[in-house]
Amino acid sequence: MPPPTPRNETRTGLLCAVAAYTIWGLFPLYWPLLEPTGAVEILAHRMVWSLAAVLVVLAVTRRWNWIPGLLRQPKRLGMVALGAVLISTNWAAYIWAVNSGHVIEASMGYFFNPLVSIAVGVLVLRERLRPAQWTAVGVGGAAVVVLAVGYGKLPWVALTLALTFSAYSLVKKKVALGGLESMAAETAVQFLPALGFLLFLGAQGRSTFTATGPGHALLLMGTGVITALPLICFGVAAVRLPLSVIGMVQYLTPVFQFVLGLVVFHEAMPAERWAGFALVWLALALLTWDAARTARSARARLRDARDKAEGVRDGGAAGGTDSPVQPAEEPEADAVAK
Repeated sequence: MPPPTPRNETRTGLLCAVAAYTIWGLFPLYWPLLEPTGAVEILAHRMVWSLAAVLVVLAVTRRWNWIPGLLRQPKRLGMVALGAVLISTNWAAYIWAVNSGHVIEASMGYFFNPLVSIAVGVLVLRERLRPAQWTAVGVGGAAVVVLAVGYGKLPWVALTLALTFSAYSLVKKKVALGGLESMAAETAVQFLPALGFLLFLGAQGRSTFTATGPGHALLLMGTGVITALPLICFGVAAVRLPLSVIGMVQYLTPVFQFVLGLVVFHEAMPAERWAGFALVWLALALLTWDAARTARSARARLRDARDKAEGVRDGGAAGGTDSPVQPAEEPEADAVAK
């Protein structure tokens, strides 16, 4: 069988990216199915069954060789534990928000996420921003003020989701594990506390796992599958698509969540919240425009460098040289995205 063509690889990556972000965007439809289970018990089940789902995938793909190296690095293990705490906080806030009628505010958190990630890059990594990025961050800050006035308090659910996920992304970057391996390590950290909590609930007679029938138990077990499946799809997409494309597709998640909150769950959207969301969307439009412009400029410079290198090589060959000029290296993906 011939190897897949680049076009087929790109199509596969795009389909997997759309699938991943669509599943994440439709999560608000799943968590209410788990009632009367409370948010903390749902979180514990998600941790336990996510590890089970990931272990099945690792067993099928036989991807175990990363474990010994990780166990020999205490600092990396500490970072994995920190990542587990951050993503646990993110999951808990999200599950509570959805099951408490705050789906729109949860979607706002994922709209905020790129802006908060930029702020983390400036404050922690000392990255330098372009003028359009500074403008987007300023508009995002204005959106927080408008939303705080509209809610009568800070939109703490949205800010918690954005801050914890941005910090989690920074930790994952430092740990430098693949998506599946990272999730396996993090859920391994989560497993014992989560299992202990579930056993405690069972001993107290407060567990809902078997109290409401086998269908409910299967839904709780399904939290592992719906956690692992989009991550696997994202892993397939990440190696096949440019960051600029993934950056565009990621907005599917908060868009789906926003529409569900508005249309399915009928959450209120007074004028001041529309104004806040409009500012957030304006900031994201600025970021998207700036990223697209920067990517085009980088591609143009790369083409010019290649053309120049090919011209020098052709001239050298005509002159009888034995030392061909090496083509210019492609810019790193992170450099294109910045």
